[in-house]
Amino acid sequence: MNHDSRTSSGTSEVISTHSVFGAPCWVSLTSRDLQATEDFYSAVLGWRWRSAKLGDHFRIALADGVPVAGIAAVAGMWQMAVAWTPYFAVPSADEAAARAQERGGTAAVGPISFPPGRAALLADRDGAPFGVWEGELVADWEAWRRSAPAFIRLHTRDAFDAAIFYGEVLEWASDRPGCCEVHYEGGEVVLRSRGDVVARIESGALGKAPDPTIRPHWQVHFAVADVAACARAAEQHGGSVLSKVSDEAVLRDADGAQFTVTSHRAR
Repeated sequence: MNHDSRTSSGTSEVISTHSVFGAPCWVSLTSRDLQATEDFYSAVLGWRWRSAKLGDHFRIALADGVPVAGIAAVAGMWQMAVAWTPYFAVPSADEAAARAQERGGTAAVGPISFPPGRAALLADRDGAPFGVWEGELVADWEAWRRSAPAFIRLHTRDAFDAAIFYGEVLEWASDRPGCCEVHYEGGEVVLRSRGDVVARIESGALGKAPDPTIRPHWQVHFAVADVAACARAAEQHGGSVLSKVSDEAVLRDADGAQFTVTSHRAR
């Protein structure tokens, strides 16, 4: 959902959701304090920042110069939860939102125009928020895929039911060129795009639990070189460590948003 059409080589290449669809294409964080959010993720993930075309409340996070995520400091202003949300590429945001609602999901925001595209913030049947994006994608798509989160994982009550919902809304496993493939591997539903694992769906989250770590939600996994160092930096900058093993840690930022850091070796 980054709108800079110049690649790292300086050439112009526009890739749209009509050629890459159904796959995660962006992640965005709603926060309350833009400067505090920038400071935290700079310390923990080494990100740098640039302005976004949407206005002063928005920033684009850069990893090694590649746009990897968006920050929207609108949680208080728009009465939205502080959280990381994945966005999926779709040929039509309006059609995807309609399919989601027809299948028991809800539309929280949109679809609305964000030139050069359209976006909607939705929730699935179990209340897990997700977004859809129609329009131009990150210009250097392969660079984004390498620098982007390692993958996203949906924690939900019934992985197979969720896979059917998302498959119908996002047109997974269709006969369209570029669509995502869905497999069952190691007790999880696994989504692959161009051969790469881009999302996983696992059963077990409780439907009405008050704790966001166990109620249905999409968890964003960022690939890092040193999990322990990220966990230490999170604690030193007002965040917390919810769980940690050698190659992965679940962290909470200073504003309360939850995310996971995963070792490059575990990708």
